[in-house]
Amino acid sequence: MKRLLTESLVKWKVSADRKPLIVQGVRQCGKTYLIKEFGSQNYKHVVYVNFEEKDENKNIFENDLKPHRIIEHLSLQFGADINPEDTLIFLDEIQLCGRAVTSLKYFYEDAPEYHVIAAGSLLGVALSEKTSFPVGKVDFTTLRPMNFEEFLLASGKDMWAKHIMQGGDYSILSRQLRELLQTYYVVGGMPACVKTWVETKSIEKLEQVQDAILIGYEKDFAKHAPKTEYPKLTAVWHSIPNQLAKENSKFIFSQVKDSWRAKDLTDALEWLIRAGLAHKVKLIEKPAFPLDAYSNDNFFKLYMCDVGLLRKMSNMPTGVIFDKTPLYKEFKGAMAENFALTEILKSYNRAYYWKSDNTAEVDFIIQDGIDIVPIEVKSEKIGHAQSITSYCNKFKPAKSLVTAMETNDLPLYLLWTLKEWLKKDTCFCQPKTTAKGHEKIQRLYQHRN
Repeated sequence: MKRLLTESLVKWKVSADRKPLIVQGVRQCGKTYLIKEFGSQNYKHVVYVNFEEKDENKNIFENDLKPHRIIEHLSLQFGADINPEDTLIFLDEIQLCGRAVTSLKYFYEDAPEYHVIAAGSLLGVALSEKTSFPVGKVDFTTLRPMNFEEFLLASGKDMWAKHIMQGGDYSILSRQLRELLQTYYVVGGMPACVKTWVETKSIEKLEQVQDAILIGYEKDFAKHAPKTEYPKLTAVWHSIPNQLAKENSKFIFSQVKDSWRAKDLTDALEWLIRAGLAHKVKLIEKPAFPLDAYSNDNFFKLYMCDVGLLRKMSNMPTGVIFDKTPLYKEFKGAMAENFALTEILKSYNRAYYWKSDNTAEVDFIIQDGIDIVPIEVKSEKIGHAQSITSYCNKFKPAKSLVTAMETNDLPLYLLWTLKEWLKKDTCFCQPKTTAKGHEKIQRLYQHRN
């Protein structure tokens, strides 16, 4: 399955100022497959060192960290010549070997001709603890679960994606894209889930894979987190769907368990965030630079790393996703928001939200160059966009977006094109509250441009 990050890896390979590269990402998002596939297509040899499968691999890094000694030992252990020009050294699950992390500094300083990629599922957790990290000596990139564009490609819809990226009229595909997005809500973007669905179209097999991933995450809690944090981790983790389902989706610690408060759960919460399993979206008081300076650590929403796992953990029947039953109405908004955030994070590292007392709430605020852009998410039609109207009237942003399944702007199923869409002059702030008024003002701006 095609992963869009491959293009970045190719650029890294030929870069004149290449550093050792660390690929981060939540477990099961496809890091190992991606790097091995990239290596096989771009190098003659790939030396694969996995610190989770074989403890003896750590012994190579126990003595001095001189790169040429390490390379010599790797050559002997793996029976392969390691040449700078045609060999990729892949250090997998590197967070389990702190000295291997430190060695990246010396590869950069003393042997920059060698191509080294490291990957780690819980690297964010490890680096927050006791690992000596080579600051400034490595490059970082993050692999996330497959986004909707990658899901299109995996589903054999290459021509659709090409048509959209070339600026074609997507309205002729709107019904099919909407149905495929609903399918994505069920399947999610974990590569094993996508592969199972594409090959079998079996809900039963899909949910078996999703269950296995969720069980694997909880095993990670038990294996890698402090023992005292395990019950708190599982409690916070399982509370995410329930808290998102509320009309006020602000994360409330006391709703995890009555007897626990913020001070009891903060470490568990941060563990989930560093592991990439959860995304924290903080409240901002006003849209000003730098955004984080105006954020409030005590008020935030917590989303899951993947909308398919959110659906499965919520025990949401798959058929309900395609139904218009009122029983699904409230949680439909949570699904749309979680999906929107994961699409936004494809291009933007961070998102916030804004709230005005109890009268208006804009789902996401992002920084796009010199613009601070409010984004309101609707699960179906735009209807009344009162929150973003309130925001626009108060702060007068240059650009804004209301996204929904049905909209004249950027629909949910095209959020993967958000960065390109924001370059258009028609991304003005919508000052009207109704869909009809919104269409009218859009025609005026399109005529002006």
